[in-house]
Amino acid sequence: MWPGWNFVLLGTLLLGLDRTLAWSSNFQHHRYEELVRALFAVQSECQYVTRIYSIGHSVEGRQLYVLEFSDNPGIHETMEPEFKYVGNMHGNEVLGRELLIQLAQFLCKEYRAGNQRITRLIHDTRIHILPSMNPDGYEVAASQGPEFNGYLVGRGNSREVDLNRNFPDLNALKYYYEKTNGQNHHMPLPDNWEQQVEPETLAVIKWMQNYNFVLSANLHGGAVVANYPFDKSRDARIRGTSTYAATPDDNIFKMLARTYSYAHSWMHKGWNCGDFFHEGITNGASWYSLSKGMQDFNYLYTNCFEITLELSCDKFPPASILSREWLGNREALVSYMEQVHHGIKGMVYDNNNSPIGNAEISVAGISHDVTAGVDGDYFRLLLPGTYSVTASALGYLPSTLTVTVGPAEAIQLHFFLKVAPKKTNLNLQSSKKNFSATKTHHGYYSDPQQ
Repeated sequence: MWPGWNFVLLGTLLLGLDRTLAWSSNFQHHRYEELVRALFAVQSECQYVTRIYSIGHSVEGRQLYVLEFSDNPGIHETMEPEFKYVGNMHGNEVLGRELLIQLAQFLCKEYRAGNQRITRLIHDTRIHILPSMNPDGYEVAASQGPEFNGYLVGRGNSREVDLNRNFPDLNALKYYYEKTNGQNHHMPLPDNWEQQVEPETLAVIKWMQNYNFVLSANLHGGAVVANYPFDKSRDARIRGTSTYAATPDDNIFKMLARTYSYAHSWMHKGWNCGDFFHEGITNGASWYSLSKGMQDFNYLYTNCFEITLELSCDKFPPASILSREWLGNREALVSYMEQVHHGIKGMVYDNNNSPIGNAEISVAGISHDVTAGVDGDYFRLLLPGTYSVTASALGYLPSTLTVTVGPAEAIQLHFFLKVAPKKTNLNLQSSKKNFSATKTHHGYYSDPQQ
């Protein structure tokens, strides 16, 4: 059991609860135009550490705006991880939308006030906040208002498509590969996938392709629990039963879910909305199985680890309780972002110290690889422990290092790959098995970045 209340209290003190809340009079529901104004107001207030960009548009043409926080907005800095929050995927689940607006305002205010924790987070992380993935659905739900909104009204986009059942189904391919010792990451997309998804889904997938996200969460409502992959069961469900579907990184996902749950004021208690979830967390398929969900897609198609946060019993809570919900979630939202800085990270170089993009990073005993970005930097979330890590790239001999990961900052672990002899079989999987050049690396804690 985690020391939940002490964790929350510590976070509260670090954030400075005694200060006046940023934009405290702004605890209200934001229609689309109000949402846009709120984001641009934050960008105007903190213009040197923020940027607003659109990843695309909804069916009805509303822009899907993202607010970025970084000490160098618009630029990927090598060895600096990318993080994202996505809200309002279901149009009538609105608390996440409002919490992300409040989070943006809070980060701006605390950065301007010199809060060391927030300043370090913004300087060391590239944070992307998409408050509403489904602005069309929200407008349908908001037109009825909190008092009359139905359980499903506005859930889907304007075509009434559930966006969390709209991503390409990569689970089936993954589960097949598990039985055939096939590919364990970056599953290929099906043919004509772009014609099979909604504009909002397409925009988010293109977003994932353009940014090497490491960690993410999407914010929902209707329950209070941190839900982690896999969402889709490996086996056909039998009526009245549930089946746990663990990822190769199951322990990491449980840690991430607990991080949010115990930093949340009441999620970790377990009893919420008439349901009980031990420690306030659940495996998705163990709760109920769903196909074509976004969190599984993140894990199977990209380097990103994503969980789904169910944050309120009431999908469209009244404005009067938004302040309480913000206080209940604030520390959790910040603590979860900080988890992107754990595990290992580093560069993959060739003999000439030139970066090698798209190299594969594999960890012995965990059947899920990640890839380096185009600049040669990689990030691998890991729990504390000792690991054997291999970097591989087509045309190079693999290199294996042993590293000990601690509970603090990510350990820096760099790889230098030698060009494979011309007659070497350059098949990546074969080279991993036949030409493993093993070295030992003594783990060290990298100096905190300023």
